[in-house]
Amino acid sequence: MTEKAVVIYSGGMDSFTILNKAYKEGYELYALTFDYGQKHSKEIAYATRVCEELGISHRIIDITAINQLLQSSSLTSSIEIPEGHYADDNMKSTMVPNRNMILLSLAIGYAIDIGASKVFYGAHSGDHAIYPDCRPEFVHAMNDVARIANYEPVEIVTPYLSGDKITILKDGLAMGLDYGKSWTCYNGRDKACGKCGSCVERLEAFELNNAVDPLEYES
Repeated sequence: MTEKAVVIYSGGMDSFTILNKAYKEGYELYALTFDYGQKHSKEIAYATRVCEELGISHRIIDITAINQLLQSSSLTSSIEIPEGHYADDNMKSTMVPNRNMILLSLAIGYAIDIGASKVFYGAHSGDHAIYPDCRPEFVHAMNDVARIANYEPVEIVTPYLSGDKITILKDGLAMGLDYGKSWTCYNGRDKACGKCGSCVERLEAFELNNAVDPLEYES
């Protein structure tokens, strides 16, 4: 019997790579995309199309009610989204309080419900400095909790925990992935802004991999 696995799939570059990696490894995949009240739903539309193309079970979960508790983030409130590199201190405003713990908890519950043994998500070393819930100590602690919180143990799998966006893209390009099928920009306009931290990091990864991003940019 094929092993079942849940993938937390935002539609962004990192989770797009992980979804395809797990798909190619032969897992029976169940993708979860969360609408938690982020400023736009463009990533969700990208995620939907990819799952339809691959024939992967895909559920979009509306948890927008939590948005009223998470107004300190520029991704979920009227606070202006900062521009620049993730290394810049102003990028801390893009931290959504406790987001990954919330999403992982829901994904683990779903995995148990459908008999899946693993939950994949896209934490990587490039996010360690700014996002505490992408750091190894958080992932290891959540894995410990996942093993004891229910009768059925579930493993949290983070293939790129010790790698960065450059590593992720290198792996994806080696798999022949089309990154025009992913959306990374924090803004949901027709073209990617090219200025937010997510765009800057993505463009940097393409440059360092000697590749051209297929997405169109405003600048």
